[in-house]
Amino acid sequence: MPDYNRNEDHALFILLKKRDKEAFSAIYAKYHRYLYALAFKYLKDSGMAEDVLQHVFVKLWESTAEIHIEINLKNYLYTMTKNFILNLIRDHKEAVSLSYMNAQIDLPAEDDIARMLEDRELQDLLYKGIEALPPQKKEVCMRRLKTSDSNQLIAEKMGISVHTVKSHYQESLKLLRSYFQNIKTILL
Repeated sequence: MPDYNRNEDHALFILLKKRDKEAFSAIYAKYHRYLYALAFKYLKDSGMAEDVLQHVFVKLWESTAEIHIEINLKNYLYTMTKNFILNLIRDHKEAVSLSYMNAQIDLPAEDDIARMLEDRELQDLLYKGIEALPPQKKEVCMRRLKTSDSNQLIAEKMGISVHTVKSHYQESLKLLRSYFQNIKTILL
């Protein structure tokens, strides 16, 4: 199976080398959360993590013309980010240490920003999948997702039978499973 993500990154990088601003925006949109999570993981400070992102993407824009090797864009951005973080830690040990210590006090250990971002992305994908459903199936799913209404109450509010609500919900689940399976296939 072809590696769509790598092909897409390669195409974006070629456009970026030609100073294409839309390609830069696409790269930023694709990787900023991932890189922010990486920076926050080490620095435990949202302001510093934002500064790292700004530095990395400015450096990417400024230096792409100088890169003459075949690169894996995600790995390249990861390495740029990690190197900048290490330099930041080396040069500003006190500020980074203080942020890290404060984060240990303020945030429970099980809070993992990368996991939270992934959960949010999955939720966004779910809502996109639901939006693509036929109108009644979409309405049933949204009512089941956003309210504690019983099937009976949903049926009354929509003016349909309880059996139809159940049927719409079961069919919606099948369609959403297929939708997620397609996304999984594309990503792998």
